[in-house]
Amino acid sequence: MLYDRDNKEKRPLMHYTPLYEALDPGEVEGRCNLSFDPEKSEFKLRFMHRAYRIGYPRFYAKPEEESGMFSPLEEMPAAQLLVMRYLIEGRYVEPEGRFLTFGEVPWGAVYVPTFNGRCIKRLAFTFGNRIEDFKRAMESIGARPLEHGDASYEFELLDGLKLQFILWQGDDEFPPSSQILFSDNFPMAFTAEDMAVTGDVTIGTLKAIANQLGK
Repeated sequence: MLYDRDNKEKRPLMHYTPLYEALDPGEVEGRCNLSFDPEKSEFKLRFMHRAYRIGYPRFYAKPEEESGMFSPLEEMPAAQLLVMRYLIEGRYVEPEGRFLTFGEVPWGAVYVPTFNGRCIKRLAFTFGNRIEDFKRAMESIGARPLEHGDASYEFELLDGLKLQFILWQGDDEFPPSSQILFSDNFPMAFTAEDMAVTGDVTIGTLKAIANQLGK
């Protein structure tokens, strides 16, 4: 069940729940390139490389397998709403192989200062001096290492929707820095505002996993 602790989360929940309940599962299958199990009345999708079952018409998210690791679709209201919005409004198209900065996506320039503060700087200061923790968290979700910066990885938010996180470690002269890139099909799946939430959710998930692995 979606979490409605306060008005910040309750208002979107109240708005999107009837829209979700009114969906045609077959139309969602084709538009979002995922499968629906009519017997169990569940969509099947992968979120950050982990398989989930998504209930319909009552929204819930359950992992296919329990792993003991942090589960964003069970623990994070923002992640739940992000998936709900994707199923209601998003569209999957095949990527062309390019990666975009946030400022390059439609309307992204409007939100760049917010995205830089909420996501770029947060990623840098969360992991810029914890490179090994970053690597362990990324490898635990099956992310693919890249050769950019001091540490970088590519991973999927949802199947076919890819992110690249790049870190440069800080030193005595310069603070840590980072970059977040989106596969070129992201703008068809999410608005710029939702893509900023994507940064929040993925960084929060990696931080929670890193803390678990560090215990």
